[in-house]
Amino acid sequence: MFQLDDAFLKDIGMADLPDDQKEAFLQHIYATLEERVGIKLSDGLSDEQLEEFEKIIDKDDPTVAAWLATHAPNYQTDNMFIRMQEVTKLPANDPSLKAEYASTKWLEINRPDYRVVVAAVLDELKKEIIGHSDKILSTDQAA
Repeated sequence: MFQLDDAFLKDIGMADLPDDQKEAFLQHIYATLEERVGIKLSDGLSDEQLEEFEKIIDKDDPTVAAWLATHAPNYQTDNMFIRMQEVTKLPANDPSLKAEYASTKWLEINRPDYRVVVAAVLDELKKEIIGHSDKILSTDQAA
């Protein structure tokens, strides 16, 4: 997995970005990455699949519960769920935790290549930023 942090900024040549602009820049990268990954992952999915996934990521409790009951009835014993719970320190019945698990599991079933897609899109985005880092830095410093 990747992290959008100071090490990431250094990796893409943006370590000199003013401290007061780093968080906003990282948030922009995250939003861009999320949008581009979403577009790539939606290729080949039916409208029903997209609607189901949207409800899961929007934490629609009835949809999440129904999906888990059908596709992962023993989710609380799944190592991935256990790790997510340990990291988030949320109780097992927390709706956000269940939705996060369900969305990840949904992707594993419906787009098993999602990790490869995320990595490829992130790599493309990094190359774009590296290619324009001088311009980005000069624009940010002028502002």
